[in-house]
Amino acid sequence: RPNGWDPSAVLQGLPSPIAPGFREIYNYSVEKYGFYFVDQLVDSEISAIAFKSFIDEALSHDQAVVIEKITHPRDIT
Repeated sequence: RPNGWDPSAVLQGLPSPIAPGFREIYNYSVEKYGFYFVDQLVDSEISAIAFKSFIDEALSHDQAVVIEKITHPRDIT
C-alpha cells in the first residue's frame, strides 16, 4: 500500500456487493499491506468488476501485483 494512499475513490466506485434478496455477492478488506477479496459465487459478473477495480488500482501504483488464492480463513496469516 503506497504511503498516503486513500482507498476512498476506488471503494466508492465499486458495484453494490448486495444482490436481490440481500445475498452478499462479494466482500473485501483493505489492509496496510494490501487487500483481501472474497467472491461469494453469487454473481460472477459483478464480482469480476469489483475485483478488476482493485487490480487496476494496484497497478496504478506499481508495475505488478501478487494474487494469492486463499481457500479457508485459517490460511490467512
